[in-house]
Amino acid sequence: MLSIAGSDSGGRAGIQADLRTFEAFGVFGTTAITAVTAQNTLAVEAAVALDPAIVMAQIRAVAVNRRPAAVKTGMLSSATIVTAVASAMRDLALSPLVVDPVMVSTSGHRLLDEDAVEVLREEILPLAALVTPNIQEAERLSGIEIRDEETALEAARLLVSTGASAALVTGGHLAGPDVVDVLWDGETATVWRADRLDREDTHGTGCTLSAAVTAGLALGGRLTSAVDNAIAHTRHTIERAAG
Repeated sequence: MLSIAGSDSGGRAGIQADLRTFEAFGVFGTTAITAVTAQNTLAVEAAVALDPAIVMAQIRAVAVNRRPAAVKTGMLSSATIVTAVASAMRDLALSPLVVDPVMVSTSGHRLLDEDAVEVLREEILPLAALVTPNIQEAERLSGIEIRDEETALEAARLLVSTGASAALVTGGHLAGPDVVDVLWDGETATVWRADRLDREDTHGTGCTLSAAVTAGLALGGRLTSAVDNAIAHTRHTIERAAG
């Protein structure tokens, strides 16, 4: 397993959340750190992107020694890092890839440069077995406003038409009593509905969800099953979260 993402000093998101999730699923996690952040559960206070060359070097070092059964991306920070990661994925023929298109933190701190969004769409999404945007990320990538389940599915379809093999639009940021997650795999739509949990701190749940799907795929699970288990694991994580 390989996570290509930023480091979270608060330990609830990013690389730290990914490794914790991999361990929960019984798979060994390796990392390629793209950025170092100063953050906690309240806010991202600062972030520094690493040199794309060292990001690529980390990916190659892992791939030639302990080839990952699956890969996920999180915070990629800059257009040059996005390009470097896409190049490494192609050159090393790494798959399957789960893309968590991290753009802006819950507190509003930008985690992906504006000029990197189109590069992500053009270079990373076509490599993805699954892309897992939240509502705001799905709107930015698809170009449509998401108001309900139907428009979430429309956005997922558009992301697949962009090149991703499948898209899971997560509904945690959509208003309403239920959380509705919508998966489009190019042929079939699958919808998960659950009562919204009364929790204010959901920091890192997107990382946890995408890492859990990645673990499921690495273990040989089918996509729908991997997503189902990931949603259940993420909900359990939210229920047990402290502070």
